[in-house]
Amino acid sequence: MAGRARRAGVAGASHTGGPLAALPWLEGFRGKIVVIKFGGNAMVDEGLKAAFAQDVVLLSYAGVRPVVVHGGGPQISAQLGRLGIKSHFTNGLRVTTPEAMDVVRMVLAGQVQRELVGLVNRHGPFAVGMTGEDAHTMTAVRRHVVVDGEPVDIGQVGDIASVDPSMVRTLLADGRVPIISPVARGADGDVYNVNADTAAAAVAAALGAELLVMLTDVEGLYRDWPRSQEVIRSLTASQLADILPGLASGMVPKMEGCLRAVRSGVGRARVLDGRVRHGVLSAFGGPSVGTEVLPDGSSAPRRAHREAAAGPEGRQVAMVGSGTTWI
Repeated sequence: MAGRARRAGVAGASHTGGPLAALPWLEGFRGKIVVIKFGGNAMVDEGLKAAFAQDVVLLSYAGVRPVVVHGGGPQISAQLGRLGIKSHFTNGLRVTTPEAMDVVRMVLAGQVQRELVGLVNRHGPFAVGMTGEDAHTMTAVRRHVVVDGEPVDIGQVGDIASVDPSMVRTLLADGRVPIISPVARGADGDVYNVNADTAAAAVAAALGAELLVMLTDVEGLYRDWPRSQEVIRSLTASQLADILPGLASGMVPKMEGCLRAVRSGVGRARVLDGRVRHGVLSAFGGPSVGTEVLPDGSSAPRRAHREAAAGPEGRQVAMVGSGTTWI
């Protein structure tokens, strides 16, 4: 398998830290679907983008079945600015006018997705780009937010009404990596900008994914932000539901997505720091990185941790920073 991974373009990584060091962990995820939400600074840093593409290829060669749902906030903001279109956020969601929606659609499907597909496909014919509109994969309804007790219309922002995963499953069965832009059509005929965290969670639930990974620009969910930078390493769905109303607005869609996913049958969800090179691979180790959300009363995900963290012949892999070491 290591030889195949080298041919995939990840040669040079060592067994003491780097992509190939993750291979032993991944045995417990062979054949499992993993949905990864790709966003944040990792999308604008060339080195991080290239490393992420390598990670996706490595997962495929290791027998994992990755599905990528990407955001594009920085690129959308930049293009709106170049065009002189004003944009602002409410409760962590971009207010999307029809004019802004045209830009969102163009940037997500025509720029961000194509670049990511190209980076992955440098290593072979893996990635296939699609949007939620394709084959009615995602159907959306207009979303409203509540501010000071009053509903506020935030334009063509959608929430997922349903997901038809048949096209995604077909691509996975063919050995492809679906890379999905979070744009969806509603029953009313309008096209909606869906928050990528929300879309990733809905796709993970529809696919019955083993794991949902949210890449973001922080180390995880902080216990007492901004007074403390201590990260909550693990919590149950009920514990998350209790604290969700008090979270900072930027974390709400991510943690709300994690909560929905694990309550809809996803094995577990994890929020990770996407600024760490090859950080997505740490999602397959123990609960020492990022914030993990587990279903209430579930012990199976914890067993999966131990199984996935076991190297050949039962050797254990210990996390050391963003790399690994054998012990």
